[in-house]
Amino acid sequence: MCRGARQATLWVSVSVCVIITTVLPLDYLVSRLLVIVTACVLLTACASPATITQKDLAAQAPVADAAEPPERPFPDDSLYPLLVAEFALRRRDYDVALDNYLTQSRILRDAGVSAHTTHLTQFMQREPEALGAAELWVELDPDNVEANGTLASLLVRQGRTVEALPLLALAERGGAQANFPTLLNGFNQLNEQQRAKLVGGINELAAEFPDNTPLLLTQALIYTEYNQYDLALDKLDKLFDLEPYQPQAILLEAKILLTVDAKKPFARLQQALQENPQDKRLRLQYGRLLTASDMAAAQQQFEILSMQSPRDGDLLLSLALINREVGDDLAAKAYLNQLLALEQRMDEAHFYLGSIAEDAGNPQEAVSQYMQVQDSREFLAANNRLGRILIAAGQLQRSRAWFNQQREENPGRRETLYGLEADLLVQARAQDAAVQVLNQALAEMPASTSLLYARSLLREQQGDLVRMEKDLRAIIASDPNNTTAINALGYTLANRTERYTEAMALISQALALDPDEPAILDSMGWVLYRTGRYEEALDYLTRAYAAFPDPEVAAHLGEVLWVTGDTDAATAIWQGALLKNPDHETLLSTLERLGVSSLKDHPVGSGNPIDEVH
Repeated sequence: MCRGARQATLWVSVSVCVIITTVLPLDYLVSRLLVIVTACVLLTACASPATITQKDLAAQAPVADAAEPPERPFPDDSLYPLLVAEFALRRRDYDVALDNYLTQSRILRDAGVSAHTTHLTQFMQREPEALGAAELWVELDPDNVEANGTLASLLVRQGRTVEALPLLALAERGGAQANFPTLLNGFNQLNEQQRAKLVGGINELAAEFPDNTPLLLTQALIYTEYNQYDLALDKLDKLFDLEPYQPQAILLEAKILLTVDAKKPFARLQQALQENPQDKRLRLQYGRLLTASDMAAAQQQFEILSMQSPRDGDLLLSLALINREVGDDLAAKAYLNQLLALEQRMDEAHFYLGSIAEDAGNPQEAVSQYMQVQDSREFLAANNRLGRILIAAGQLQRSRAWFNQQREENPGRRETLYGLEADLLVQARAQDAAVQVLNQALAEMPASTSLLYARSLLREQQGDLVRMEKDLRAIIASDPNNTTAINALGYTLANRTERYTEAMALISQALALDPDEPAILDSMGWVLYRTGRYEEALDYLTRAYAAFPDPEVAAHLGEVLWVTGDTDAATAIWQGALLKNPDHETLLSTLERLGVSSLKDHPVGSGNPIDEVH
């Protein structure tokens, strides 16, 4: 190679190094890559031994020795994918970067690479990969405080709190302040053995670190979970001696004191706010606690917060809802219109403005507001109210056009919107129109279980049992374990036909799949009653009513009691149901069919009606 060519090659090599050093972050991993890549590029810039002189080597040596060589250099096969990953990060091509890092972390088993990979998975919110990367990081560097704390937090989010405890303990011993209260996330989902193990571990650590405020708070939370409020307050008192204004502890104390009806549950919280009136988080929690007992006081706290942060849409929405709750719709509208002016929480603002207009007897304004709610949490509620207003006003065509438009604009909501529109028409007793909507929906989505079920219910109401059965059997054919459809068909056959053998088989199948479901227990009781097996029927119906005191179950249980001569118990059941559901059709038709013209002739005994069933 000529001298000029060699100089050009060296210039390119140095330029590559300059680009790398200016583009990539100089962290642990990149520093190692730079050392290796710099050495490799410079030493291979002129590959022919005949052209390499001592002068060349002397000139290159300072560059190669710019940093200490790593104790364990990366293999050549890993250099390129690691560089690709780093450059991908700079381009924000995170998927490419992560794929390379995940692969290389498993190949290299290097703690630095594993740490880098863990950080990237967390940034990308890829929890399954983050968990695996953090586990490898802890395996490679078991005493690393950050590694243990990171893995602990990931395990907590997965509900594996018992496994997370020793990792947090190690982090605490290493000088980090471990967030022990997070161990109680999902505490109620643990079995008794897991809870006991977790509580025991926390108590052991508390003995090891008696002045650790997060551990004292965790113990107080556990005692609160078990309703041992005195013990919880004792732990909080010890915590306050160490940290008088610890916000979580202050809020927990206030909640406990509210629960036990203490005279001044907010005394410490109020004192904390006097000491630090700018503590917005604590004031926000205080305001939220007040909404359960003193809406006016809550309003005052939210007004203070809003003055501190006048453009905070969350606070404006809270103030709007509080004013709505206390009956000041004028103030509520003002706050909601502020939200619209700020272009924050706009869907909620339009929804509640529509609600205010509806309550004020201005359906046109209500419809206008509801129509401006986009695909959000309020979307279905807004369309429900809008459809109800239009249908009640006799504007069926306008309602149909609106729902068609919404389905076109929100294709992901098509199935739900069809179901909602049909339900609104059924409520308005426009069954024929509802059938048309469901037929149109099923022509587009013939496999929709929810729409088939909705149409089957409607056909049962219309007395079209043949088509009802066809829809339910279509559901069962596609989903043989669909207990809702199996039970519905069995109950209808028992209630509307004399096909009791088929009904019993279907209900028994549903009961085997879901033995504690009250609706299925009610169906079994009803088919047993229809076949004259009264004592067995009473057993099932009593269990169903105890689990779910529905008026239809009350009608069934009362009828069996009445027929078997226990009229007082039947009357007690019916009266209790009528108090809550005075217009329930099944209940009223049952009384009429049995000739119970007035329940006044049958005085009700004291106590819970269900207690009077023998």
